[in-house]
Amino acid sequence: MNDTIHLSGIEVFAHHGVFDHERSDGQLFVLDVDVEVDVSRAATTDALEDTLDYGALAVAVRDAVAGEPLNLLEALALRVLRAIFVFDQALAARVTIHKPSAPMPVSLAGVSVTVYRERSQVMS
Repeated sequence: MNDTIHLSGIEVFAHHGVFDHERSDGQLFVLDVDVEVDVSRAATTDALEDTLDYGALAVAVRDAVAGEPLNLLEALALRVLRAIFVFDQALAARVTIHKPSAPMPVSLAGVSVTVYRERSQVMS
């Protein structure tokens, strides 16, 4: 069984979307990330080098979202997964990207996409 590192509510202002105004004006994206790891060694040694550094993970996720604009949240989720799997400790990950201000034809609180992949599905 794997353990999970969870980062919630990572906020990134970026320019993703299918509409021109989304690309030009940008908007807030909020991410929740679950990364499956094995923390047994870190639990014993209490040493940062024996686990996935949460701060470095958060920066990698932020930088992935802040990159070149994409049309779809689904494509953005894959980019984020690739950034997560740069860390050798990451065995699998679930990424949820919330788009609170998504232009929609009905009133709603926002949309989100969740993608789960194992390392072999992304890094092969």
